[in-house]
Amino acid sequence: MKKTAILATCAAALMFSAFTGPKNTATATTATTEAVAPAKGRTYNVETSKSEVKWHAKKVTGEHMGGLSLKSGQLNVEKNKVTGGTFVIDMASITCTDIKDAGMNGKLVGHLKSDDFFGVEKHPTATFNITDLKPIAKAAAGQPNYNVKGNLTIKGITNPVAFPATVTVKDGVATAKADVTVDRTKYDIRYRSSNFFEDLGDKAIYDEFTVSLKVSAKQ
Repeated sequence: MKKTAILATCAAALMFSAFTGPKNTATATTATTEAVAPAKGRTYNVETSKSEVKWHAKKVTGEHMGGLSLKSGQLNVEKNKVTGGTFVIDMASITCTDIKDAGMNGKLVGHLKSDDFFGVEKHPTATFNITDLKPIAKAAAGQPNYNVKGNLTIKGITNPVAFPATVTVKDGVATAKADVTVDRTKYDIRYRSSNFFEDLGDKAIYDEFTVSLKVSAKQ
């Protein structure tokens, strides 16, 4: 799946699926990334109840999707323009929305929280820090109007990400919407990745998943 687009928060996040299989153990390493830009202007606090994070992941035999909750976040606004921001995602809030059977749903969610995937017990949150925003010239109404760069941290591992986003500031409220493509293997999540294990056949899970965010923040 090669799909890119969206904003912050996310970041991240973050998902895929599988129910059984041998556990893969690897040593995490943290990437060197650019420094986060200093805050400018006023701080807008994220309204967690009005914001949402969704994930969508695919495997050879199908797909799964679900949601996450933002634990907290801020957007920095100067002269009615967003100049930076930080978001914290509650990884323990992972849900799956496509499996209706309660037992199978709980099995998948439990596996996503395990060390095969996000290791939620050791890493209860993921973070995204905006390092740069640049306006997109002549962006059409309703289409992405900024290119966003930032640092996404999952399982204590930080990597840079970039994506287009739709960002607005009006009447004391800042909103952002985006789709972010994340390569899970960069965060030492290699479970059933065909790039690391051979002969997986239809048990393979694709490395990339998409995090879609809609964020609202106010003064």
